[in-house]
Amino acid sequence: AVETLRSRKYREDKPFAIMCRDIEEVRSHCRVSPYEEELLLAVERPIVILPRERNGKIARSVAPYQNTLGVMLPYTPLHHLLLSGPLKALVMTSGNISDEPIAFKNGQAKEKLSSIADYFLLHNREIYTRCDDSVLMAFQKKPIFFRRSRGYTPYPIKMPSSSGMILACGGELKNTFCLTKGHYAFMSHYIGDLENLETLNAFEEGIEHFKRIFQIKPEVLAYDLHPDYLSTKYALSQEGIVKIGVQHHHAHVAACMADNGIDGDVIGVAFDGTGYGSDGTLWGGEFLKASYEGFIRKGHLKPIQLPGGEKAIREPWRIVGAYLYRIFGDEFTYLDIPFNHRLSHEKWTILKKMLDHFINTPLSSSIGRLFDAVSSLLGIRDVVRYEGQAAIELETIANGRGSMAYPFPILERDGISILDPDEMINGIVNDLMTGEPSSSISTKFHKSIGNAILGMCRKIREEEGLNRVVLTGGVFQNRFLLKLAWRLLKDHDFEIYIHHQVPPNDGGLSLGQVMIAGRMMK
Repeated sequence: AVETLRSRKYREDKPFAIMCRDIEEVRSHCRVSPYEEELLLAVERPIVILPRERNGKIARSVAPYQNTLGVMLPYTPLHHLLLSGPLKALVMTSGNISDEPIAFKNGQAKEKLSSIADYFLLHNREIYTRCDDSVLMAFQKKPIFFRRSRGYTPYPIKMPSSSGMILACGGELKNTFCLTKGHYAFMSHYIGDLENLETLNAFEEGIEHFKRIFQIKPEVLAYDLHPDYLSTKYALSQEGIVKIGVQHHHAHVAACMADNGIDGDVIGVAFDGTGYGSDGTLWGGEFLKASYEGFIRKGHLKPIQLPGGEKAIREPWRIVGAYLYRIFGDEFTYLDIPFNHRLSHEKWTILKKMLDHFINTPLSSSIGRLFDAVSSLLGIRDVVRYEGQAAIELETIANGRGSMAYPFPILERDGISILDPDEMINGIVNDLMTGEPSSSISTKFHKSIGNAILGMCRKIREEEGLNRVVLTGGVFQNRFLLKLAWRLLKDHDFEIYIHHQVPPNDGGLSLGQVMIAGRMMK
């Protein structure tokens, strides 16, 4: 049944959520802490990411290559009716074709979803607006959102300072927008990835809906600097309003600061897949001295070429090729590692020319792309089918045992600290050649990233006298890395702030954008 649903929805590997009859049924499939039980039973009824029980009976195809399940409990009378008979658990998925918005009108659902659903259960009470389920995990008895939507929006977030009426348009992936009034920020439900006309229409409809119900007429409009984002193009097309561009990672840090109600200067660690840098390159492994007023880039990951640009994000084997070529030169193809046994000679010949002549090979300092590259190097995922898949599956295999880590030196260049991953990649290659298990290599890699975060934060503390560290960006949805970084920073007396009200991923960007725009207007 799950495989059939996947083929009809064009959803190859991305996990599905399940709805269980009651908490006892959840326990038969997952390990549940007392706090996670509280989250499941809360009135908001989110999907909670839980560790999977080894002997649970839920089909592996529900969440392939993962050791967790997204689980929720019934939250409407209809759900209780569905699960009151012999059924104990159901896969629950949005009424849409992958990458499109939810179809929420009866006629639209019958037209759009006829190739997916065998039956339709309709009602004479219209659905007023679409809204996805909220998704979160527990960390230290607090929630960390992957998606803040049904149940939590549009409940306002209280800002550390008041602002005028501002509209922030968010980013491209996992889009949300945000409107402010006085001390309150009204963040939208999850819109999705702004990559097609249908989602853009949903974004524009959502903005008009929020402006109407909260009686907000924006005086300022904030947007991401990336010129190709549809949210940016929407912002720039609006007339008669002040527009403020906000750097992507600065917005991430500001969002986490607002999430925690803090002000002033912080050390911002912003790790994600892609964000448009103020120098025109792709950022994503950033260490900032930041406040709502502005930021200074204190350090970052050493940039790597992405052969094929966007294609390298979907095919991380390309990034592996770029790293190995940079470290070993032409000789890397003679290394006795599994990656070379999978590498096509014809494809590498083309890739090498692209790298040599800088043809469609934008530079990226993204930690997310480094995770993707290591995943491919270990043979876990050469091609991804949904955002973050390579990194998620790399985290899944880490066993956490041992204290070893790879070297990850900090270099100085033009007054900026550069994290150089080349020695670490070299160490991984050596481990592969000696037959080290992938689970051990993944653990050492994660611990290397944790050590690098600590090393950079200590360096910035010495230089700037700052002790507050903000951890933000989609990479910090990685529970293993978050635990490591938290423990290391805590052991060295840092004050640490992470997200609890909005997602660390791009779903939280719009909150950071309104905070920065509001302060700039003042």
